[in-house]
Amino acid sequence: MTAPPLSASPALGPLLARGALLSPFKRPRPGAAFSGGRLVLPGLRVDLARLAAYERVCGFPTGDDALPITYPHVLGFPLAMRIMSGRAFPLPLLGLVHTSISLTRHRPLPATGTTYELAVHVDRLVPHRRGTEAVVVTELREAGEVVWESESRYLARHRTDGEVLEPAPGSGEPPLPVVDEWRLGADIGRRYGAVSGDRNPIHLSPLTARLFGFPRAIAHGMWTAARCLAAHGIPAAAHVAVDFRAAVLLPGTVAFAAQGGRFELRGTGGDGERVHVRGRVG
Repeated sequence: MTAPPLSASPALGPLLARGALLSPFKRPRPGAAFSGGRLVLPGLRVDLARLAAYERVCGFPTGDDALPITYPHVLGFPLAMRIMSGRAFPLPLLGLVHTSISLTRHRPLPATGTTYELAVHVDRLVPHRRGTEAVVVTELREAGEVVWESESRYLARHRTDGEVLEPAPGSGEPPLPVVDEWRLGADIGRRYGAVSGDRNPIHLSPLTARLFGFPRAIAHGMWTAARCLAAHGIPAAAHVAVDFRAAVLLPGTVAFAAQGGRFELRGTGGDGERVHVRGRVG
């Protein structure tokens, strides 16, 4: 079921606040189901100033008349939050963990002279060995044609009825050579939050991150994905799959490793074996 078209993108702040207030009253459990409809935002034009700021924060080149492959996720994120912060959504918004995303860009996406339509829906809830995942599908259309689409998974942790076997992404493959090391400043979460609108407290400061069990602020998963893809390079038409394996603490130093279509973001020094992000471009 599709709700009436939106006239503007929802403001993220009130949605995050509503989700936080409702979270204590939600008790995730095995077998939960949800059919929350589909949100559509027609007549979408890209804000070029916001796009340029996003490109600078994530390391994409600026000035090209094309959207980075990760940018439509930023445009669709408020619609996803409107669904997942609602009273009918059975998983608590607080504590949801973005575990993976797959992105498909069917052709270049012009930033100017084009009007897009965004559509977002929660496709299904699926069991996970640590709880339940919500599968969120986002589509970007131009003149009725799907030109970009994604599938994100968000995990709510809870007790499960039994073990769900999941293959370890990248297991059995040879290690990737390190291409570069990045020193990440303590302000990355605040800078990315300003351009994406995602001002989750775990990303903003050590004080607010400690309230949720983190010793320091952590980088947004989608910032780490975008930074890796900016360094790796992406064909005009591409499919990308990214798994978020472990939080990146800020400030910190990480190693970017890549070969062929595969890439990883790993720890350095004593944390050198820890994989934070693993992905593949095809």
